[in-house]
Amino acid sequence: MPHVLSIAAHAVSKLVNGIAVGANAAGTLVVLLLVLVVNYDVVARGVFNAPFLGAVEVVQFSMVLIVFLQLPDVIRVNRLTRSDGFLTVLGVKYPKASSAIRRAINALSAMMMALIAIAIWPEFLEMLETRDYFGIPGVFTAPWWPVKLVIFSSAALCLIVFVIKVIAPDRDISPVRGPEHAEDPS
Repeated sequence: MPHVLSIAAHAVSKLVNGIAVGANAAGTLVVLLLVLVVNYDVVARGVFNAPFLGAVEVVQFSMVLIVFLQLPDVIRVNRLTRSDGFLTVLGVKYPKASSAIRRAINALSAMMMALIAIAIWPEFLEMLETRDYFGIPGVFTAPWWPVKLVIFSSAALCLIVFVIKVIAPDRDISPVRGPEHAEDPS
């Protein structure tokens, strides 16, 4: 692999890391807001007999946001649920084969994320234009376009993360190093 390509992938990965961590933090804030909404609904329902009528819709909306806001960072730090047992065992005796298979899986994953981004973009534009909403009119409604935008942005960011993992698998683009790894590999 050309050295220039590796350096470029590392530079892009720093930016992608920052965006992924920020999106993960936003997803965590959505979780905290969801906890507040559910607790408010429980107290309002039990104590005042006045439940929050949009609680179900807020939970549905929030779950999609949480998953797609946190997905790029989960992929970035290699915490995506998948079975790596075979690759781990193979890597002990055949590290190059294991690396090649891992790269192929990451390339296939990048293609899937590209397909998701391509498929969701027209839906986002349609929802933005029509101002379509979900929920129950008169009870709770919210526009669809923010959810579609988060899904598109997440898929695009995941695509970039997977491409970096294919181009520069030896670079550490995953977690921020702690104090025990203070020396900079650059």
